[in-house]
Amino acid sequence: MAGKAVDPFAMDAGEQTGGPPAGNRMWLPRGLSGSVAKEWFERRRMAMQPWAGFVDQRRFSKPRNFGELCQRVVRNLDTYHSNYTFIFLGLILYCIISSPMLLLALAVFVGAFYIIHLKSLESKLVVFGREVTGVHQLTLAGAVSSPVFWLAGAGTAVFWVLGATLAVIGSHAAFRELDGADMDELMMEPV
Repeated sequence: MAGKAVDPFAMDAGEQTGGPPAGNRMWLPRGLSGSVAKEWFERRRMAMQPWAGFVDQRRFSKPRNFGELCQRVVRNLDTYHSNYTFIFLGLILYCIISSPMLLLALAVFVGAFYIIHLKSLESKLVVFGREVTGVHQLTLAGAVSSPVFWLAGAGTAVFWVLGATLAVIGSHAAFRELDGADMDELMMEPV
């Protein structure tokens, strides 16, 4: 690619170049603005199926065979992907809230990144003769906070969240019966 690499942490041309951000606007890297997060959240919320139908116990049964199991998993993942996203986010939030050390580790990471970023706004950070870019700032913040993450058991938390997500979403997708339209399509497929 012949184009210049875009720095996600660079200020726009009209923005202030030194010191803290102007006004009450919180500084966020380019591409991580509050409006982007809000838009993503709203799209997920609008695509979400009603929770009453999602957890309706009358709609759960054991699949008759492996083919039906696979069909259910694929269709339910497609139908309830936004619901599953919120379950995943809820499990992450539960894991963070239930572990004060993990919360502390995240605070250390965010604080280290923020301090490094503020220093880079004052003047260019140069380490070993090279300018520290946004990616390097994140790496440096991660290196500074990695001992705290290790002490907090972040690796265990990640695997717990992945395992719990797989168990909850996998069992729902496998045992949730397909709707009438999906069942007609399933019956009409050639054998």
